[in-house]
This record gives sequence, C-alpha cells and structure tokens, in this order.
Amino acid sequence: MSEDNALPANTPGPLLAMSDAYWKSCTLHAAVALDVFTPLAAAPSTPAQLAQRLGVDARALGMLLGALRAMGLLLRVGEAFALVPAAAAYLVRTAPDYKGHIILHHKHLVESFGLLDEAVRTGKSVRGGPQRTEAEREAFLLGMFNNAMGVAPRLAPRLDALLLAAGLPGMAGRARLLDLGGGPGTYAIHFCLAHPGLVASVFDLPETRPFAEATAARFGLSYAPGDPAGRLRFVPGDYTTEPVPAGFDAAWLSHILHGESPAIAADVVRKAAQGLNPGGLLLVQEFLLDDSLDGPEFPALFSLNMLLGTPGGQAYSGAQVREMLAAAGLKNIARLDFAGPNGAGVIAGRKA
Repeated sequence: MSEDNALPANTPGPLLAMSDAYWKSCTLHAAVALDVFTPLAAAPSTPAQLAQRLGVDARALGMLLGALRAMGLLLRVGEAFALVPAAAAYLVRTAPDYKGHIILHHKHLVESFGLLDEAVRTGKSVRGGPQRTEAEREAFLLGMFNNAMGVAPRLAPRLDALLLAAGLPGMAGRARLLDLGGGPGTYAIHFCLAHPGLVASVFDLPETRPFAEATAARFGLSYAPGDPAGRLRFVPGDYTTEPVPAGFDAAWLSHILHGESPAIAADVVRKAAQGLNPGGLLLVQEFLLDDSLDGPEFPALFSLNMLLGTPGGQAYSGAQVREMLAAAGLKNIARLDFAGPNGAGVIAGRKA
C-alpha cells in the first residue's frame, strides 16, 4: 500500500532536507528580527554599510546576507545586496503588505518545537502560555492581522453568495455581528465594509483593544464605546469563562476553537449559538483536518503547535466542527465553498 506523499525509498535526501528545513526558517526569522530588509528598500548596501546602520557585526551580517541571497530573498549588485520584489513587498516594515509580524510570531514558536518529544511524552504544553511577553503578544496579534488580511478582503464580498450556495440564508437584513475572539478586528472590519448596514462587536481579552482600535483606524473606521451610531464596538471579556453577549444576527468564530480542548471548544460554540437571534448564523473558520485526522499537512502540524502551547488545544476536523454546531442546536450545517490558506475552511449553521 502506498500514498502519494510518501518519501522515496531510494535516497535519504528528502528526509535530510526535512530534518534541516528549520535552518531556512531561522535565517528568515533572524533577518526580520534585525530588520535587515527595510534599509535595503532605499538603496542597495554592502554588508559593512548595512552593519553600521543596524548596529551589528559586519562579518556575521555578511554571512546572513549571503544566505538570504542563496534563498532567493536578496540580489547581488556588485559588492552590495538589494531586495528581490517579494522581499520588497512583504518584508519591508513600511510596505502595505508587510508580513514581518507573523514571521516574528513563528520565531517565538521555534524553542517549543524543539521540545516536541517532551510534549508528546507528557501530553502537556511546554511553552508556558500562548504569549509570555509583550513582544510575543504584539507579534501574535499583528501576525493574526497579517493572516486575516490574506483572507478577509476576499471572503467578505463573497460571503452572501457562499451562504446562499450552501443552502443557508444570506446576509441580507442582518444588522448585528459578533466577532468572537476577533483580536485586531480584521474580519469584523471587512464584513462591515462589505455590508453597509452591519454593526459589529469584537469580544476579546481587554489587552487586545489597542490593536483593534489601531486596525479600525487604518481602514477609516473607529470603535465607538457607548455610541449607538458607531459601527464597530469592542467588548472586553474571556469567552471561555464568561457569558457571551447576546442579540446578534450572525457570529464569526475565526481560529479560536483550536486553542481549546474539545469540551471547552464545544462550550464556546454553544455560548455563541445562545447569543444568536432566531434565524441567526454561526460561522466557524479553522484549519480543518480531514475526518481521518492525518492530513492535510498544515492542519496536522498546526495541531502539534497547539499541543506545545495550550493545555488541551488541537486542530479539528470538519466532522468534529459539525458535531459541535449540531450539539449547539444549529441546523442546515454546511461547509462553504471557500478555501483559505493552509487548509482553512468555513463551516456554518443556522439557529432555528
């Protein structure tokens, strides 16, 4: 019996490449942490020139730049180094599509992945909490913004058609949206932009509020606490331990269930469903495993990431998410015909 993704048996090359793949990751992480790319947006620089500007060792930086060129992230211009288009688009801090925050979040995960054998042996987290420092928290929240910006602008304008195609009622006439665990509020913002009659509330931990306010301002919107005319509101709270606000026509749960155990995730879905008005929609976005729980690759690896960093979190399959929605009393449960990056999918249901 063979599988399409099985490694070849006649050479150890792919196996060894898999083993040392983290070398490339750590090289990129170091370059972003040192902000190597931003100064090169102005003009090519030699290692000595760039080292003086960054305050680092010139010899060591020359080695790093050489590796980045070998990886296809820099070009050589005589003795100087310059950006390739992809680096200019995504790795320069002032670029609109800067992805450095999610890369720094990945950097913060490296240490714990080195302890994966211990986590599997004990069944316990080795990370000591999801974000231990302010820098880690900032990288995580802004990294979630990076990720959401790859999906929300595509999904929001299509949401109504996707729901109707799945046999669910659309967004017409829906006035209030709950973005549960919405962090920077990226999805809430784009849903509001796509549906002018919509008012959204982001329910998340109090420390996420400044990031949500900054994101809203970036898109010409603002949170308006206590202002009935405001279209975006922030409601502080912990959805795992506190009641969820009620009176919503739709609830959006994006990449929050995987951080919780099956029992707590099911309880979060139940509380979100209880907060819906009759006929309300509940939508869950997750990195969805196959029902066999052994693929696709990214959700399977992401499940290990949750083992390392949470008390009981894991990636869930489409069947498991459907079971949570059904247990919460939702009907017409269906997966929308939308594929996000890294195996992300959206499953929706309607409150009777």
